[in-house]
Amino acid sequence: MTMQTPLGRVRGLGSAKEGVTHWWAQRVTAVALVPLSLWFVASIVRLAGADHALVLAWLGSPLSAAMMILVIVATLHHAQLGLQVVIEDYVHREGLKVAAILLIKGTAILLATAAIVAILKIALRS
Repeated sequence: MTMQTPLGRVRGLGSAKEGVTHWWAQRVTAVALVPLSLWFVASIVRLAGADHALVLAWLGSPLSAAMMILVIVATLHHAQLGLQVVIEDYVHREGLKVAAILLIKGTAILLATAAIVAILKIALRS
C-alpha cells in the first residue's frame, strides 16, 4: 500500500530522502549550542573589564581555544542549515536558489576558517 497519489506516482514525485539528515543536523547543532552558548556567555561576563593581556591569556589556553572553535563551528553550521531551509522554501527560481545556497555555504566556510585561524594563531603564539 502506497501513500502516494496516482498523479505523484506518474510524475515520480516523492521523498528526496535528504530531509531527515538535514533535520537531525539542525537539532544536533541546536542542542550542542545550548551548553556552548552558556559557556561563552559566562566566559564573556567573567572577562568583562579585563585587560587585553588577560583576554589573550584566556583565549590562549587549550580548553578556551577548543571551546571557542566548537562555538564557532556549531554556530555557523547551524546558521547555514537554517538559512538553507529558508531559501529552499521561499526561493522558487532554481538557479537563484542554487546560487544563494552556495553563497551561504561558502560564506560559512570562509568565516569559520578565518575565525579558527585567528584562534589558533593566538593559542599557538610563542
